[in-house]
Amino acid sequence: MTALKIAYLCDISPRHTQPYSGGNARIFRALSDHADVTILPRDWGLAESAHRAIYRLSDGLQLRLRWRAHLILAPFIAAPVNKALREGEFDVVFCAYSFQSLSYVKPPPGCLRVFSSDAMPSVYKRSIIGAEYGSSALTRYLLDPLTLRTERRIAKALDLILSPSDWFKREADALYDLPPDLVHVLPWGANVEDPGPGAPRTAPSTGTPLRLLFIGRDWFAKGGPDAFETMKILRTRGIDAELTVIGATPPEHHRTDHVKLLGALDKSMPDQAAQFEDALRGAHFLMQPSVESYGFAFCEAAAFGLPSLCHDVGGVPVREGITGHPLPETAGPGEFTDVVMRHLADPAGYLALCASARRDYETRLNWSSWAKSAIALMNETRARNT
Repeated sequence: MTALKIAYLCDISPRHTQPYSGGNARIFRALSDHADVTILPRDWGLAESAHRAIYRLSDGLQLRLRWRAHLILAPFIAAPVNKALREGEFDVVFCAYSFQSLSYVKPPPGCLRVFSSDAMPSVYKRSIIGAEYGSSALTRYLLDPLTLRTERRIAKALDLILSPSDWFKREADALYDLPPDLVHVLPWGANVEDPGPGAPRTAPSTGTPLRLLFIGRDWFAKGGPDAFETMKILRTRGIDAELTVIGATPPEHHRTDHVKLLGALDKSMPDQAAQFEDALRGAHFLMQPSVESYGFAFCEAAAFGLPSLCHDVGGVPVREGITGHPLPETAGPGEFTDVVMRHLADPAGYLALCASARRDYETRLNWSSWAKSAIALMNETRARNT
């Protein structure tokens, strides 16, 4: 079968490894391993001056303004994209993350329209995840209804939506009134290269330090306080618990001699990638009771056979007893401590969980599996539409 010819669309280049938590770059690379992929123009055409002005703003302002301005200026921004689509004879236009990039995009007849993301603005804002960040009255009563109508229009014009989680599929189906066969669930992979099975893990015991690992830039949204309190409770129970933090800078009252700060690590730099991998290999649990629309850190933990402790919120890809333990949203440090204590009393059960986490990565939470399934779905949809 001839390889699909895919036009790749996103508001940020997939050749940059940091934006979208690395997911944009990983999606592009995974598709490129199985198809002929071309990156579509990202300039804003006649509105490019506005585009450049937005990128001179702070990161926070950019995040809030960029996609809204894109929707307003979409007729101008879509023009160079549509020109490239007319000239390229593509089988698929594939948009990752930036749903706004699809506004006013009109692929030629026979060109499939595919979208993949872990959420869209309205799904995100209406969830417990978005509620964590709040919004202004102007946004809630004026901009949000306009955004929802635009999202619904764009979603209904698609041929295929690839969701990494059951949560996003469920929410999108209901919110946008989508047909049942439009959204398919294909879990994403880890933002690390496959480390291989590695050396067998050692079960935690009462005689050695128990290492909890936290990964995330936002200490509070990612559940840092609960991770810290869990570590403290374990210590009161006689467990020599430690907490290693990657990315965030906890406030002073969440720092002790038993909290190790590694800072923000750039996995594209070999020395920092090695430091990141060493932290995963040396930990006993990824402790991240966060609010997430997905969470690549959980896939990375599974790649290293590291069980995850989290909240069962949003689209976290952690499965009970397979990749770790997703506890109810109301669970606090006490409940997480109890889970750790059970594993301390059952070393064989802990090692079995480590092995099953690694198997889940090998079979489900990796980009090769995602890409093969995505390509198969695109081919099936094209065949059905012809």
